[in-house]
Amino acid sequence: MEKNKSNKKNNESNNKSSSKSAKKTDKSSEKIIDDVKDAAKKGMENVKDVIDDLGIDTDEIKQNIKESAFKIKAKAKEFAKDIDENTKEFQEDAKSAGSDFKKGANEAYEQLTKQNESKRILVGILAIILGYLGIHKFVLGYTKEGIIMLLVTLVSFGIGAWLTGLIGLIEGIIYLTKSDEEFYQIYQVNKRSWF
Repeated sequence: MEKNKSNKKNNESNNKSSSKSAKKTDKSSEKIIDDVKDAAKKGMENVKDVIDDLGIDTDEIKQNIKESAFKIKAKAKEFAKDIDENTKEFQEDAKSAGSDFKKGANEAYEQLTKQNESKRILVGILAIILGYLGIHKFVLGYTKEGIIMLLVTLVSFGIGAWLTGLIGLIEGIIYLTKSDEEFYQIYQVNKRSWF
């Protein structure tokens, strides 16, 4: 118990001394801040005295700054004008590139539809001749439908061939009667797999 009392007394005395040192530190820092403020004021006064002693005209300096600002403003306007002209040139180049792209896309489409004509004819003939095997479906990229037609023919031991052959005949006639564009849109873009 006596130890506890002595520990309490030591803690209280430590707290009092740390409180006193904190107050001293606060007063010291306030004094330093005041000294810095005073030094800054004296420094500004000294700068003003030096400017006066040297005979520097602050109005002249202000005028020079204004003139420089006007020159900078004029240069900025010239720069903006140049950027505007460059932007217009860029817009014209972009329009030209867009028109070239459109022309190239149209040419590519023309070639694509010409290629589809031969594919249309090939698929139509294959559907009529080998429709029961579903070959024309594989050529169009309809793997699942081609496998279905082939399996119906093979699993039924040829009995289902008349059904798949009839489907092939009808599809072949439909393919051959379509225009190139219709064939392309219906069977290649929209992926219509039956009839």
